[in-house]
Amino acid sequence: MTDDGEHTVMAASHKGTLRQYRVPSLCDMRSPRNVVVVGHGMVGHRFVEALRSRDSAGEWRVTVLAEEADAAYDRVGLTSYTEHWDRAQLALPGNAYPGDALVETRLGSPVTAIDRTVKSVMTAAGDRVDYDALVLATGSYAFVPPVPGRDLPACHVYRTLDDLDAIRASAQRAVDGGTPVGVVIGGGLLGLEAANALRSFGLQAHVVEMAPRLMAQQLDEAGGALLGRMIGDLGITVHTGVGTENIAPAQRNRPVRRSADNDSVRVTLSDGTFIDTGVVVFAAGVRPRDELARDAGLAVAERGGVLTDLSCTTTDPNIYAVGEVAAIEGRCYGLVGPGYTSAEVVADRLLGGEAEFPEADMSTKLKLLGVDVASFGDAMGTAPDCLEVAINDAVKQTYAKLVLSDDAKTLLGGILVGDASAYGVLRPMVGEQLPGDALALIAPAGSEGGGGLGVGALPAAAQICSCNNVTKGDLTEAIAAGCCDVADLKKCTLAGTSCGSCAPLLKQLLEAEGVEQSKALCEHFSHSRAELFEIITATSIRTFSGLIERFGTGKGCDICKPAVASILASTSSDHILDGEQASLQDSNDHFLANIQKNGSYSIVPRVPGGDITPEQLILIGEIARDFDLYTKITGGQRIDMFGARVDQLPEIWRRLVEGGMESGHAYGKALRTVKSCVGSDWCRYGQQDSVQMAINLELRYRGLRAPHKIKMGVSGCARECAEARGKDVGVIATETGWNLYVGGNGGMTPKHAQLLASDLDDETLVRYIDRFLMFYIRTADRLQRTAPWVESLEGGLDHLRDVICNDSLGLADEFEAAIARHIEGYACEWKGVLEDPEKLSRFVSFVNAPDVADPTVEFTQRSGRKVPIGLPKVPQK
Repeated sequence: MTDDGEHTVMAASHKGTLRQYRVPSLCDMRSPRNVVVVGHGMVGHRFVEALRSRDSAGEWRVTVLAEEADAAYDRVGLTSYTEHWDRAQLALPGNAYPGDALVETRLGSPVTAIDRTVKSVMTAAGDRVDYDALVLATGSYAFVPPVPGRDLPACHVYRTLDDLDAIRASAQRAVDGGTPVGVVIGGGLLGLEAANALRSFGLQAHVVEMAPRLMAQQLDEAGGALLGRMIGDLGITVHTGVGTENIAPAQRNRPVRRSADNDSVRVTLSDGTFIDTGVVVFAAGVRPRDELARDAGLAVAERGGVLTDLSCTTTDPNIYAVGEVAAIEGRCYGLVGPGYTSAEVVADRLLGGEAEFPEADMSTKLKLLGVDVASFGDAMGTAPDCLEVAINDAVKQTYAKLVLSDDAKTLLGGILVGDASAYGVLRPMVGEQLPGDALALIAPAGSEGGGGLGVGALPAAAQICSCNNVTKGDLTEAIAAGCCDVADLKKCTLAGTSCGSCAPLLKQLLEAEGVEQSKALCEHFSHSRAELFEIITATSIRTFSGLIERFGTGKGCDICKPAVASILASTSSDHILDGEQASLQDSNDHFLANIQKNGSYSIVPRVPGGDITPEQLILIGEIARDFDLYTKITGGQRIDMFGARVDQLPEIWRRLVEGGMESGHAYGKALRTVKSCVGSDWCRYGQQDSVQMAINLELRYRGLRAPHKIKMGVSGCARECAEARGKDVGVIATETGWNLYVGGNGGMTPKHAQLLASDLDDETLVRYIDRFLMFYIRTADRLQRTAPWVESLEGGLDHLRDVICNDSLGLADEFEAAIARHIEGYACEWKGVLEDPEKLSRFVSFVNAPDVADPTVEFTQRSGRKVPIGLPKVPQK
């Protein structure tokens, strides 16, 4: 305790280090001081989280004043918004600070002025908010060069969610108006992401870059040249070494479809060429949002940004700056990692700490349009007398360069294009002495001297997660303290929770530290699901009892029984209710119907590709009327009927089967639907017959059992009306064939599918899907959807592409033969029940006995039908 009655405590930070904090004595207790945060981007949110997680004494009350109407979202992943148009998916976790009475967030409340004299800020709505400390987290704005015509309606910037909404609307007008072309001014990271977005809207994208190469700030001449070739191969036209002279309304020398709000323009380049386009996106860099600081008289750096010292304090000791607006000792940092570090520094300072901004890690690892790009350390080789080692493989389209000290012993930086798999190990080694030959670090695996190093070779001080400043030493300490898997490490250290690029290293480190990762399916089997699949295939065991007797222990459980049942169904055409296998099924498969929350069941006949006859529509309507069922058209282009009793299921299905319909497998871990648009038969934009392809795929894979449900979609053009990239298998028509996407899922953690192969003919497309499905079925974990399965593969999508397209495992023929056997042996499961009296006998229950209504179920009206809601009647007194 100090002389004035205060005392200090030692508190653990989020990384486990001890820090000393001042805690007022009881006689000195007072109301929390007010810190106002201007801006609620990623860095502003990180500051609030850091302060509140450390301020256990409640010293500070936080008021966040945000200009945007959206709370903090993942601006790094901004382009993914174009894949789903769901703002909630980009929201940063905890951005509403639920249950925290010391944080108030005001969205859509921009600050217009700072009054340093009375320590308050004024908002656009006229509110005055007082502060004891002010944190400027205003970020940057998109720079628009002074090009004539930059204010035309077709011109946009690429910075916020609202910007992307506006670009999408403009792109739609361009397509409808007959000018399906988009131009991006700027060939840096944002420019290439914008080009990808325009391409996804169905536009022919052009990228205009004044520098002689793309990504000039991150890549050297050789790396930029390779990236340009690879981007060009993807159908994006690249213009380098030219500027933009003028933008003007397009000249109309030919008839075009033109609507009243068509905004098409002509972009004239400095070399005299021009591009007629419907959309122009400026992605020519950013500038700090420092206008508030300038107006308030705070010092700004020569090139913009609020000038701060290493504590992130401005020339006013009560005002701090973090993120892109902060010019720390005169330098602005445009990456999220340094921004997060500045937020942590200010949070520490407000609580009495002495943290300072360290040397920033400017490394970046990206996947642009499916192309890996990474740069780290002194990538451009600016250090005196440095050496460079490079491998440029034009055939494989890979480029790797390391920058070394003059004695070739210390790694200073590097560049990777085409294959960035070595980034995770190389970046933490910057500034460290090399453990071996530099060339071996970037030589392809399998080549002489190639193969690289593992994470185990890194020193303890190597920074594994630059976003959250987590070193290998921090991680090994967490492992020693009991963290035994990647999820534990993320929770304990925050590593891998921001951009996620370091997540593969966490798993490697666990293995390097000797932490064995259990693959056991459950307590009764020490094998993984994939291993059990191989055992069943190799031994021809066809019963659960035979499998557990030979390879397991005990009697089984609710985990292993359905999993083994699924494997048995995937490896034969036996009916799932035959013999012992019937007892393994979960409740849905047990009755071949989805049980609803009120105890009733749903009926879902198959409608391949959404294609249905009038007679089938009438049949469904008559059944729903006769059995008093609630009907619902689903997102998968089928008609569900809800409210059937168990004993009613056979009669309903008898009528459906007699009417030519079959089970839709909505109850099973199997193919559910193949959604389609109307395709080239009806749509004026259709490029291929998506309806017929969807029908063919659904009939090919119907009944195929898998670790989890499978959904597919086929779109007839890039407008993507079938939402194919939200499916496990997505097919999108091109002018010359089909693009194949894989690994898209809905659910709790939605993922968009990734491009596996382009411009495939019908035969190759089906062959690749055969291989993909069988590889997934054989190797995925229990209840693992395709998206996490692809992520879990060593090598990810690249490895998957090698297996599927290049047959790197030599299993392609086996995969295709397995699908052929499935097709040959397929039979409608409900038809099999109707033909077997023994199977039919199970469709009764004690509660829902035939022709007996359950007196405990009350009915209510919904959409004109009686639907059981499962509420017991209250006895009348």
